[in-house]
Amino acid sequence: MYRKDLSAIDCSIARSLDIVGEWWSLMIVRECTLGTTRFDVFQRRLGIARNVLTNRLNHLVEHGILSKQPLEGERFFEYRLTPKGEALYPILVALMQWGDQWAGSEPGGGPIQMVDKRSGRPIEWMGPRAAEGPVLGYRDIRLEPTACTSDRTREVIEQRNHDVLREDR
Repeated sequence: MYRKDLSAIDCSIARSLDIVGEWWSLMIVRECTLGTTRFDVFQRRLGIARNVLTNRLNHLVEHGILSKQPLEGERFFEYRLTPKGEALYPILVALMQWGDQWAGSEPGGGPIQMVDKRSGRPIEWMGPRAAEGPVLGYRDIRLEPTACTSDRTREVIEQRNHDVLREDR
């Protein structure tokens, strides 16, 4: 199946999905956060075909999500998250939390609980927050255009703000 190129769409979500939206990409990033660095370990832990894994790793390296380093004295490589790749961590946590609540089959959450290593307390729900405040839902946020917003997107923002924020009245 051929994917449509989303990079030209005037939307940060579409452009992001163009880079990491294929499900193996985020699974590989997840594996990196669990300490996986080598091709054979990615393949074994994910059960992914070699050609698909090669393609995804190359794609993530090309987009600066992973770095590819030769292992000293070997013909093999290791893959490590770059700062750009590490910045995907909150997205993985938010997806996990959503899955624990809405896509899981386990009562009371999923197979992993995330806790703050200093306090030992479970982490809070991810999401946009007001300064020093609770998680905000989409009805709590007004969208505003920026200097690079197209006219079409300005219309979408205006209509969205009108429709969504009107529901609160």
